Amino acid sequence: MDLKELSRDESRGMTLIVKTISRLIMSFVILFGCFIIIYGHITPGGGFAGGIILTIAYVLLLLAFGGKVAMAKLSNFWASMWDNIGALSFVVIGFLGMTGGYFFLNFLDHGSPGHLVSAGMIPLCNIFIALKVGAALYAIFIGLSVYGRIVTEEEK
Repeated sequence: MDLKELSRDESRGMTLIVKTISRLIMSFVILFGCFIIIYGHITPGGGFAGGIILTIAYVLLLLAFGGKVAMAKLSNFWASMWDNIGALSFVVIGFLGMTGGYFFLNFLDHGSPGHLVSAGMIPLCNIFIALKVGAALYAIFIGLSVYGRIVTEEEK
């Protein structure tokens, strides 16, 4: 089954009302998460909070449509890959600062205070932390909910 057939299957997930509202809400949650990540150096928020908000969007998808649809959108393998890419990129930014003398030295222009481009490399760090936190938390949620628990022979 492809993703379109999985999402329209009425035997999976919740009711049509919940699925319709989830489709609508999910886009706003992703948009809000991206806003928190990008403006995290100006307002309260940043990579950690934005990553958790992005995870909430995929958890909503998992709860409304079921595990197969969520796994078709973002599998456990790709969640792990994005987790590792976020961590590696964050460390690479730290080492790029060593070109100026020490770890995590701000090597980008500071810009004007109060504007979007005003914090040097901090927005980049927020993006990669959001990737790391969001993908790791989603992988943990998949591990705890979709795969279920192992049933031993004694319990059968």
